[in-house]
Parts: sequence; C-alpha cells; structure tokens
Amino acid sequence: MSSAPPSLVIRTFLDRAEGLSHFVLRAGEAPRLIAFDDAAGCPIETALAALEWTGAVGILPDDDMIQAVRLTSETAAAVVERKTPGGRQYVYLGPRLDAPPMDVFEGRVLFDEPGVKAVEFSQRAHALAHFLRATSGAGALLALLGRRAPEVRHIRRWFRPIVEELDGHRLWIGGWFAASAAGALFASSDQEPQFRYIEVGLEP
Repeated sequence: MSSAPPSLVIRTFLDRAEGLSHFVLRAGEAPRLIAFDDAAGCPIETALAALEWTGAVGILPDDDMIQAVRLTSETAAAVVERKTPGGRQYVYLGPRLDAPPMDVFEGRVLFDEPGVKAVEFSQRAHALAHFLRATSGAGALLALLGRRAPEVRHIRRWFRPIVEELDGHRLWIGGWFAASAAGALFASSDQEPQFRYIEVGLEP
C-alpha cells in the first residue's frame, strides 16, 4: 500500500518581519525551533547530516525532544528532553566547556571525554543556560513560543522533504514540526536578503 504524496506550499518574502510572522501564524500551537540569531542561522547540509548520523548510531531516540541545537561544519551541540523512569531529564550534548566547573546541584556529568561532554539536568533552564554558555548562541535554534519542543521523529520525517525544495544555499532560521505537517523558514545568504517558507504535510 503506497502512501499519498505530501502536500506542498512554498512562499517567498523580501521582508524578514513578514516571513517570521507567516511562519509563526502557520505554526499555531505546533512545537517549533527558532534561531537565536537568524543572521547566523544553521547550515542546511550540516543539519541533514546530523539527523542521519544521530539516527544511525542511536544517539537521539525518536521520542526525544529537541530543546536547543547548534550545528556548524566544525562542531555540534544540543539539549534534548527525554523521559526517564525518574521523570523528564534534559541532557546537554556538545563540546567541552572551557569554564570553571559548574555547581553540583545544576547537573550530573554523564561523560567527559576529549572534545565532547554530556551533562544531565533536571531543569530546562539550567540545561539551556549551560548550552548558551558553551555556544554563545551563535547559529543556535531554540524551542521557543510553544508549549513543547519538537520530537526527533517528526523532524526526521519532514525536514528532508522540505530541504529538497530549496534552491541554492540558505540558512535554516525556524521550523515547526507536527505529526501531520511541518513548515520551515530559510534565509538566503545573498547581499539582498530573501526569506523562503516551505510547508509540507499529509493531504487532508
């Protein structure tokens, strides 16, 4: 039994405010990620590679939720929310932080190896603070303006079909992801900024 092809909507905006307002309007109550600094954004190729790699090696299970992510050609960092027998936990995964040791009550170090560190937090605010201190927020996307963060399963399902509709090099500056549809906003890296909104979903 073959599944129906997804529906597709593409809109282009010359104004940043119009592009962002359309993105937020279309997202509604759906979980979303928004760039901390949309001038930096996230390189598309890096995001696709990270999704495939983390799925292949099992680092991010499908029911994990992405609270924050920063992906560049040289490094990556993320905060994931996951359910555990003891309740919800927030795990920072990323490069080691060259800073004084954090207080014990903030988090528990899961592993600390050359070049990578994982820290588990019980509070979202503590995890995001650690993430922002480690990355300075440049090029990062955070789960904002929503009740929940996007699930990894929905990002993996919809992000590639969205990216396949892009023309040329663009920076990812926002995305919302639900079970039946998803949308993303991209900015061009040209001197004259242009914003492309792409939405895919199941036919009603």
